[in-house]
Amino acid sequence: MSGRPDILFPLFAELEGLDGIGPKTARLFQQMEVVKPRDLIFTLPHSGTDRRRRASIREVTPGSTATVEVRVGAHMAPRGRGPYRVQVQDAETAFQLVFFHARGDYLQRQLPPGESRVVSGKVELFDGVAQMAHPDHILRPEDAAEIPDFEPVYPLTAGLTQRGMTRAVASALTRLPDLEEWIDPSLVAREGWPGWAEAVRAAHAPAGGADLSPTAPARQRLAYDELFAHQLTLALARQSARRGAGKPTEGDGRLRRKVLAALPYTPTGAQERAMREIAADMAAGRRMNRLLQGDVGAGKTLVAFMALLVAVEAGGQGVMMAPTEILARQHLESLQPLAEEAGVVLELLTGRDKGAERRAKLDALARGDIQVLVGTHAVFQRDVEFHDLRLAIIDEQHRFGVAQRMELSAKGRGAHVLVMTATPIPRSLSLAQYGDMDVSVLDEKPPGRTPVKTALVSAGRMEEVVDHLRHAIAEGRQAYWVCPLVGESETIEATAAEERFKRLRAALGEGLVGLVHGQLPPAEKDAAMARFVAGETKVLVATTVIEVGVNVPNASIMVIEGAERFGLAQLHQLRGRVGRGAAASTCLLMYDPPLTEGGRRRLEILRETEDGFRIAEEDLAMRGAGDLIGTAQSGLPRFRIADLERQSALMAVAQADARLLLQEDPTLDSPRGRAARVLLWLMEQDKAIRLISVG
Repeated sequence: MSGRPDILFPLFAELEGLDGIGPKTARLFQQMEVVKPRDLIFTLPHSGTDRRRRASIREVTPGSTATVEVRVGAHMAPRGRGPYRVQVQDAETAFQLVFFHARGDYLQRQLPPGESRVVSGKVELFDGVAQMAHPDHILRPEDAAEIPDFEPVYPLTAGLTQRGMTRAVASALTRLPDLEEWIDPSLVAREGWPGWAEAVRAAHAPAGGADLSPTAPARQRLAYDELFAHQLTLALARQSARRGAGKPTEGDGRLRRKVLAALPYTPTGAQERAMREIAADMAAGRRMNRLLQGDVGAGKTLVAFMALLVAVEAGGQGVMMAPTEILARQHLESLQPLAEEAGVVLELLTGRDKGAERRAKLDALARGDIQVLVGTHAVFQRDVEFHDLRLAIIDEQHRFGVAQRMELSAKGRGAHVLVMTATPIPRSLSLAQYGDMDVSVLDEKPPGRTPVKTALVSAGRMEEVVDHLRHAIAEGRQAYWVCPLVGESETIEATAAEERFKRLRAALGEGLVGLVHGQLPPAEKDAAMARFVAGETKVLVATTVIEVGVNVPNASIMVIEGAERFGLAQLHQLRGRVGRGAAASTCLLMYDPPLTEGGRRRLEILRETEDGFRIAEEDLAMRGAGDLIGTAQSGLPRFRIADLERQSALMAVAQADARLLLQEDPTLDSPRGRAARVLLWLMEQDKAIRLISVG
């Protein structure tokens, strides 16, 4: 399995060997991320032009394409800077062919007066006169069969033409190798999919609009190949993570029973189920690699702490990592009371720990005196040694891709890994992003959380909102006021937040209003947060820094200014900051009219539902996958053909298929396994190939 199989060489050669591609064109293709014939065959047409032969241009509506046979009439050379015109007559009507910057002698040869030609191009009405500017095709009637009835239209970059693209693709298609089938034969039969090479040819030769849709068999098959290669990579990563022997870690339940007895409520069914799944994974001899996915306020903290207690009961240690210092401190605060009930030693380690104090913590950790460590990525540093680490929990606001997860398990020491995310992700995306993991979902709210009443308020009613706050503060309640997103600029956002802070302070009174934004020094941010948590300030003006993790049960009002500028998931996360106590909570979505169609739809969905999973599905439908989790740092693969929104069902099939294949053939040595290796090379999944070779 050392190198790329010979059969794929023609697809991985230089582009310049293809018809009509020289060094200059090759550079243009590079801008489209097309650097070899393989990339070209996976660049599918996005639409098509109907070029069926018509008797007359009268058969098409202006603005569409017509292909007609005409008799060529008089040539009219331009006066001054105007265009060059040629009169022509089809079976029913006369019209003009129009050329800008044309050479008359060339057009005389192309369109000799008195002869017949077949022309194809877009027909427009100009001052009541029909014209066709720069026809795409001008051919003698005997050569007109060259024009396809339906011509594919490809994505282009400046400098490339449709004709050049079509020619290059045709040339690349002559190199298609005949590859063995890697998809499960019963699936191919059930779906009626063509073989790989046949599917590629069909996708480049659509016979009509239906062939361009994601549901066309050839397109579905090629999308499936992409998803299957991706899921196979994730399944190999999962297999190699599991090969890493985990330490069987089984607790006797004594600490967990203490905590459960002290809780003022009973865990939900979903929490119970997740705790059982995690405990079973940790007890097994292979390393756990599980995702704990829960909506805002679904009670992930309790489940995570119970998992840490399994490690401690078994005589080991656990670590919980948060992406920021504020969140690490928050975890510490929410775990502290539980740790006290269980009698477990809990400590915090962040980048702020320096000198002797840090040294002392590291020594205690190495001796095993600290049983549970909470920290930022500072816990990853070289000199941090555990006595016996059994479980690492990563609280991950999408900052960890598959690669980092592999790195963590390489640091391994056989530690089990649990990743927590508070962002409900639609199933197709969570499979794309976390397909290497087993998933536990918390889809019930614990008792004691009150539903949040959500209302839409136009920005013109600002005074009423401030009045409402004044009354609420008098009743001893607290509120968040989130300032609008301003493009990409944190500085402008900070300024806007400072303005709002000054105006609210003037309206509500000195000392009652606090401020946090991204530009403040961390110490000031922490201090402002602490004052709000302690209830000294009643209103916290903030940019979106509070979106994740802040827990102030007494805060029961959330005002979001410029709500139409936020994404659905973000609004849902922000709203989740209230409704954590017993008081009835409200979320006011303040918008600047007029709303766009999309903006209105987003705000209405929030008003209708508090179900994060439903909101995420809607968000995916409205925004698309890359946008939903910010493709740049999402760890989401970029697919050339597969469309995660429209083909989400295929992703689940691909995951099941990939896991089954590896179960039956872990080293990919069966005939289908070897075909799948070729697919991995074809899809450039080199990481996966390394995983097989180390296996």
